[in-house]
Amino acid sequence: MYNRDRHGGGGGSFGPALTPMVKRLLIANVVVFVIQLFTPGFTYTFAVSVDGMLTGYLWQPFTYMWLHSPGSFLHILFNMFALWMFGGSLERVWGSRKFLRFYLTCGIGAGFIILLWNSLTVEYGVPTLGASGAIFGILTAFALLWPNQQLWLIFPPIPIKAIYFIPFLFVMQMIGGGGSNISHAGHLGGVLVALVLMRKQAPSVFALLSTKGLRYRWHRFRMRNRLKSVQRDDWERRRRTHQDDDDRPTFH
Repeated sequence: MYNRDRHGGGGGSFGPALTPMVKRLLIANVVVFVIQLFTPGFTYTFAVSVDGMLTGYLWQPFTYMWLHSPGSFLHILFNMFALWMFGGSLERVWGSRKFLRFYLTCGIGAGFIILLWNSLTVEYGVPTLGASGAIFGILTAFALLWPNQQLWLIFPPIPIKAIYFIPFLFVMQMIGGGGSNISHAGHLGGVLVALVLMRKQAPSVFALLSTKGLRYRWHRFRMRNRLKSVQRDDWERRRRTHQDDDDRPTFH
């Protein structure tokens, strides 16, 4: 996706400038990923699962977010790409320390939500890993701070406002089947934690998505279409008038 970053660093180039904390997080995730590739048992020990917690691996809700599937480079690629694209804008506004606290809180909070969900489902013993909870928290924060920021998706190649980006992602996951290895609880958990942390910004944004707000925007959309239709009819009428004048016989 193409993020036309108006909040410093992006200019007209592809993506924003790399900020210090985002850079450190990228390096940390890549280093852990390399360790996973060469250390058998590392992933299971630090991924989060109900069985693991009951066994005594109480650190798992804090460590799972640094792991990614060793068998899929796309997993870490997509998460780190999103961190780079959206994290820098937040770090420039909040500062590195607040940004890091927000990132960690969203990830850890999503970890406990994953545990709660998995304890109630058939995924009781399935380990979960990945930074997606923290990443969805970052996406939520970006959407709340800059709801009208226009993003250009790579696939499909269409523009979309930031406030609609997360619902779009969930819809696309549902349409595509989501994949049996995708933790929707983790994604939703990151969103919920971010909403709690940014509850002061949320009401004004949710007004855009309320029934009244959507009705107003739909009314404006219809009025614009009607205006375009009237302008089109007027132009067509004037064109026909000129054409009729040209077709009249002339006498010399």
